[in-house]
Order: sequence, then structure tokens, then C-alpha cells
Amino acid sequence: MYGDPATIRRILTELGDTWAVVGLSSNRQRAAYGVAAVLQRYGKRVVPVHPKAETVHGEVGYPSLDAIPFKIDVVDAFVNSDLAGAVADEAVALGAEAVWFQLGVIDEAAYARTRDAGLAMVMDRCPALEIPRLG
Repeated sequence: MYGDPATIRRILTELGDTWAVVGLSSNRQRAAYGVAAVLQRYGKRVVPVHPKAETVHGEVGYPSLDAIPFKIDVVDAFVNSDLAGAVADEAVALGAEAVWFQLGVIDEAAYARTRDAGLAMVMDRCPALEIPRLG
């Protein structure tokens, strides 16, 4: 199950509070912008990852995951499904603890590779919808 409740809870409550949000820019019309704001309200540090490397919600942005000079706990992917596998592979290589693919982002092979590498993984779910449900 791509959205196993126990895995969702574990990622949101136990695996660290530094989230790299791939695809996050200063465009307020994009879903990533609003989701990042919700994550911040729940105490997560949100690190924007976007080719423009913009500062978003007060956090300095980086052009790529490998440009971030500190540990990332969770990589949250707001990318097309055909790009998601590469994001997951980078997350594994960088030593993240979890990968989260947003609603509509589906790559079953990447899901399997990421889980096989020992990371927690959620696919086709939104943390901004899941985190308030935790109570």
C-alpha cells in the first residue's frame, strides 16, 4: 500500500523535521507552495529545491538535492512522475530517511527501489492532508 497509515505516521512524527521539497518555488499558485506552508506550521523545516533556487517561506532554496549542505530527513517530490524516480534515487544516495511522492506522482519501480534501500516511502499522498489527521 503506497499510503500505509503506519508509514505516514512514522514519516510525519518520527523521522526528522528537515524536509527538502523538490519543485518548491515562490509561485504561490503551485500546490507545493501551500503544502510547504502547512508543513512549516506543523514544525517542519522546509528546504526549497528548484532550479531557480529561490528563498521560499523564509528558507534559502537550492538548485538540486546534492547542493544542500546539511542532512535532509525527508525528500518530498512535487515533480512529474517521469522525473520522480531520479529524485528518489538521489534521496537514497544522500542518506535521507524517507521519500514522499505527492498526489498524482507515481513510479512503482522507484517505490520498490526506495523501500529496498531501507527508506520509508509514501506515494500518491499529500502530507498537508495527512498531518492534520494525526491528532
